[in-house]
Amino acid sequence: MKVRYLTELKIKGRHGEKTQPKNMEGVKLVERVVIVPEKPTNRRRIFLSNLDLPLVAYQESVSFYDPPEKKISFSESYNTLFRALRSLLVPYDFFAGRLVPALEDNRRLEIDCNGAGVVVAAARTGASLSQHGGLFSPKPNFKQLVAFLSEEGENEMEFKDKPLLYIQLTQFGCGSLALASRYNHCVLDGAAARDFEKNLAAFTRGDDLIIVPNPDRTIFKARNPPRISHPHHEYSKPSKTRDIFFSVGGTSLKMEALKDGNLKKCTTFHAIAAKVWKARSIATKMHDEVRSTMLFPVDVRRILVPPVPIGFAGNALVPGFARANVRELKDKEDSYLVRKVQEGVERFDDEYVRSGIDWLEVHRGVACKENSFSLVAWFRLGLEEDEFSWGKLKYATPVCVKTRFGLPVAWTRRVMEASIFAWTCLTIKWTSFTDY
Repeated sequence: MKVRYLTELKIKGRHGEKTQPKNMEGVKLVERVVIVPEKPTNRRRIFLSNLDLPLVAYQESVSFYDPPEKKISFSESYNTLFRALRSLLVPYDFFAGRLVPALEDNRRLEIDCNGAGVVVAAARTGASLSQHGGLFSPKPNFKQLVAFLSEEGENEMEFKDKPLLYIQLTQFGCGSLALASRYNHCVLDGAAARDFEKNLAAFTRGDDLIIVPNPDRTIFKARNPPRISHPHHEYSKPSKTRDIFFSVGGTSLKMEALKDGNLKKCTTFHAIAAKVWKARSIATKMHDEVRSTMLFPVDVRRILVPPVPIGFAGNALVPGFARANVRELKDKEDSYLVRKVQEGVERFDDEYVRSGIDWLEVHRGVACKENSFSLVAWFRLGLEEDEFSWGKLKYATPVCVKTRFGLPVAWTRRVMEASIFAWTCLTIKWTSFTDY
């Protein structure tokens, strides 16, 4: 198998020294390798759009699995993962590449598909999975599950030396497994990452590629000259925020939003979003006259004209928004707030999306941060369908909440209640969510 050990990979720190990860207490490294495509791929450059470039940072998530029903060793499991990745990096050659300054504009980055490879680790811990408690919300100890997926001094490393994907498979003392990933978000959005996981799961089972990835982002190029035809309250200049999270069930909220008869329909996410929006605005003691903004990703793959090709492997989630002053959030019925959320989705058409891309081209902004927060619905990614050679997914969650990417709404297979994680510009003390 064409696998190179990390010690052969020339990853340098500030002073030119080779960097190696350190063991974290309780989790021991078994093997750490660099996987490259099993056969040569065409050297090419991939354009990154204005939807990709604000996301040049790493996203970490972890999935949990019960002990394999088939009697297979941990060595068999992680070597199967190695082989699957080796094959998968042929169609996903861009994941094996590196970020470099663009040839046409060195102020932008693009992906050099140079076959440099991805970093994969196998690790063990004597702890049982049950010792981690609930598995559907971020926890500090989940960082152990990505313990071997970063480099010392990597903040000083150049982009061209940083892998775009790291994966760690960890076996617990009880036999359960955790598959953690750390990838540069500019490469894939949640929907494209879901496709990658589906393909990876298929390859571990010995099956064929399910979805052929298409990383061509030229459909998202800004117009020349840019033409901004709408106001874009979903974007602003960067600012610093702090993180919090909380949880809430979704089914009862949906019924509550529909009970006054003012809405014809309401999704669970819309109902949860409206309730969280109200609760967050009250709990942070925002003044009544302040305009509060809630952001949520809208997949524009089918909105663009022509539609984005099936298998698109890039970022096509654009922030939708709902805005209202705090007095409205306090006084209005849930159905009114849900309708605001629905309007945030309905405003999207081809021209609105392209106007937003042009806005980013001119202003180089990011998702709105003023009096705002963001929600992301992980339970809509369809992760429950993923079945690897060692078993079917049990839980999936971010390792930690990152303000840059929004607020995950996690999904679990056994607990069919949504868990909401939210960041805000203030640290707040929650009483009871039902108070709102």
